[in-house]
Amino acid sequence: MDISSIASVPSSIAQAKTGDAIAVTVLRKSLDLQAQAAMQLIAALPQATTNNPPNLGQGVNTFA
Repeated sequence: MDISSIASVPSSIAQAKTGDAIAVTVLRKSLDLQAQAAMQLIAALPQATTNNPPNLGQGVNTFA
């Protein structure tokens, strides 16, 4: 058993935890940016206008 490799285990675990924390932070930021972009796209959609008479679209024809 090599003692020098055992001594480096805590530092490698600390580096892995730091790397994981950074990866999670970057993922959260990218998800926030994607959500913001999606909201901007939804806000940019034109409002739907209907040219139908008021009696159309009020019922469902179940016999067709």
